[in-house]
Amino acid sequence: MTINLSAPNTALEGLGSTLDLASEAHSLLRGAENKEIPGVQEDVEQFPGIKVNTITILDAQGEKVMGRKIGSYITMEVPDIGHKKDILTQVSSILAKKLRTLLPKDQSSTMLLIGLGNNQATPDSLGPEVVNLTIATRHILTYAPEEMDKNLRPVCTLAPGVLGITGIETAEIIKGVVEHVHPICIIAVDSLAAASIQRVGTTIQISNTGINPGAGIGNHRQPINIESMGVPVIAIGVPTVVNTSIIIYETLSSLLEYWSEKGYKKIPEINKDTVENISQKMLSALEGNMVVTPKEIDQLVMCVSRIIAAGIAQAVHPGVNEENYHLYIR
Repeated sequence: MTINLSAPNTALEGLGSTLDLASEAHSLLRGAENKEIPGVQEDVEQFPGIKVNTITILDAQGEKVMGRKIGSYITMEVPDIGHKKDILTQVSSILAKKLRTLLPKDQSSTMLLIGLGNNQATPDSLGPEVVNLTIATRHILTYAPEEMDKNLRPVCTLAPGVLGITGIETAEIIKGVVEHVHPICIIAVDSLAAASIQRVGTTIQISNTGINPGAGIGNHRQPINIESMGVPVIAIGVPTVVNTSIIIYETLSSLLEYWSEKGYKKIPEINKDTVENISQKMLSALEGNMVVTPKEIDQLVMCVSRIIAAGIAQAVHPGVNEENYHLYIR
C-alpha cells in the first residue's frame, strides 16, 4: 500500500521506496494456485535465522506483469538482526555473497559508495553511517600506490546529504562525482519506508535497478539508476520507518481475521480507501501524515550499518573475507 504525503518532510526526505515489493507482488500474482509467472524467477534460501528471497525479472514480459524493471530484487529476512550480538559476521557474509552476484566482475576498477539520507535524523542516517564506517582507498592508489594493500581495490565514498539541507538534488551531486571519478559501479545505501510492520528493522534489501530517494514517504526526487548515472547502480536498504496508515491497515486486518476465526457474522469489508479515510480522521491534526520508527532506532541503525559496511568490504575487495573484514572497516 503506497501512501503519498502531501507535504515534503525535509528531515526524512531521503527515505527510499521499499525494494521488497517485488517478492510481495510475486506472491500475490502467483495466487492460491502457486503458478509460475512467465519471465519471473524466484529463489528462496534458508540459513540459520536468515531467509533470503531473490526475485529475478528476466525479460519484458516479466517486467510488464510485475510492474518493475528487469533485474534482481533480493530480500534478506533477519528477525534477530538487532537482538543478537554475534550475528554481524553471519549476516554480512551472506550479504557479501549476494552482493558479489550483482557487481561487475572487474575487481580493479573504482567503486563509488553513496550514503543516501540525512545524518541529522536517526531513522534516515543509515547511508551516512555506512559511509563513516567504510575506509576509502582510491586516494591511496593515486597518491601513495606503494602503500596500497594488494587485498584492496579503489573505493571512494560520498554522503551527499538531502535537498532540504544542501539545496541541490542528490542525483545532481552524484552525477558530478561520477563524471570525475569514473566508477565502474555505484553502491547506494539508504534507509527505507517499510511496506509492513514486520519489515521494520528486520530486512536488508538489495536491487541492481537503482533507487528513487524519498519515494518511500512521497518526496519523489530524481532517480539514481543506470539511465541517470551512466553506470550500474546497486541499492542496499533497510526499512526504518512505517507509515501510520499501514499500521492501521494491518491492525484492522488482524481484528477482522480474529472476528472471522471466532465465527462472528456480518464482518465488514476493509479496503485501501476505508483505511485512508480512517487514517485521515485519526491524524487530522497532522494533516493525515505520520511515519513512526522503533524507540531503539539508534541502536538498530548502528548495528545494521556495521553489517552493511562489513558486507560491502567483503564484496568489493578481493582479499577481504569474514575472517579479516574487521581490519577494513572503522
